[in-house]
Amino acid sequence: MAVEPRFLTLADVAEVLNISTSQVYALVRNGELAAIKIGGRGQWRVERDRLEDYISRMYTQTSAFLADHPFVETGADGGSEVE
Repeated sequence: MAVEPRFLTLADVAEVLNISTSQVYALVRNGELAAIKIGGRGQWRVERDRLEDYISRMYTQTSAFLADHPFVETGADGGSEVE
């Protein structure tokens, strides 16, 4: 049985989140996603658990956003239907 690696490259994270590597880099640089810089060339690595924490935080933030901004259906004329 293969063991999942503890650390992921930014490209790996991009694949998991289905976003670009540059978007992952921006998340790391602005502090939204915790990462470490290792090695002589300073390559970024994201711990798998930190990625899971980030995903959980995004679910929480999205739930809060949806609670504050409920979906309102519009009528055929573009106005809100309120009963």
